[in-house]
Amino acid sequence: MRFHSPQKLKTIADLIGSRFVGPEDFEVLGSNEIHMVKPGEIVFVNHPKYYDKALNSAATIILIDKEVDCPEGKALLISDDPFRDFNKINTHFTRIYNFTEELHDAEIGEGTKIHSSAVIGNNVKIGKNTLIFPHVVIGDRTVIGDNVIIQSNTVLGGDAFYYRKLDGNFDRLISVGNVVIENNVEIGNGCTIDRGVTDSTVVGEGSVLDNQIQIGHDTIIGKKCLIASQVGIAGCCVIGDGVTLWGQVGIASGNKIESGSVILGKTGVNRDLEKGTYIGMFAEDFKTYLKKEVKLRNLK
Repeated sequence: MRFHSPQKLKTIADLIGSRFVGPEDFEVLGSNEIHMVKPGEIVFVNHPKYYDKALNSAATIILIDKEVDCPEGKALLISDDPFRDFNKINTHFTRIYNFTEELHDAEIGEGTKIHSSAVIGNNVKIGKNTLIFPHVVIGDRTVIGDNVIIQSNTVLGGDAFYYRKLDGNFDRLISVGNVVIENNVEIGNGCTIDRGVTDSTVVGEGSVLDNQIQIGHDTIIGKKCLIASQVGIAGCCVIGDGVTLWGQVGIASGNKIESGSVILGKTGVNRDLEKGTYIGMFAEDFKTYLKKEVKLRNLK
């Protein structure tokens, strides 16, 4: 998430009541999660296991629960609860409406048709010649391109499934990102695409989604992908261009699938995959799987 205008380190420290390491006027451009963070942005870390990853990431400002040596050219925000303060920063710069207020500020392109039962949030942009079916829900800040089809009961821009355990309860990391649907995408009935926590969840140009598909926060779907029914993709995944995911494929968080791959039905993906065809609970190469099956059947 980029702020509307650059902020100063001291301004952010005052906002969350934290100490800081670095010049008072150190420039802060936004905030982001570790896998998406860019120079000028804040990333948070609240466990020693991940200190080095955060400190050596592209982030320029690290929101951390312990004062450590600050890398050259970076700054620290020292907080007793970085998770809480990350939420405080994000919701200060991005207002959360949750359909409680209607600004009626959607930008809708020529030739687009939206059924009267559809619900559209604030700061939404919809391109030309797009068709939105009954009972579609489009959350705040969603961007939809030209010639898109979104069928009934699909929800774009729901909250990310991102929690921590706190005092015996689940505490949510508040989602201030959005969903981006590029041109010529078709989305079936009953799909759910969560908005990014601080960035965008993207469905690439020309991709086609069947019914009842779940796409997690900050996942990037490439161009001209084909995704069959009941596929579940966790957050922070990267699916390359021209990938085919057949029915009931499940992809664990943070994994990448190379362009041109085919993932056959009911396959589980728990690691990055190079280009190929895969099947099985742990995404085996399809030809290797067939050879193994032949050998097993020939055992006497």
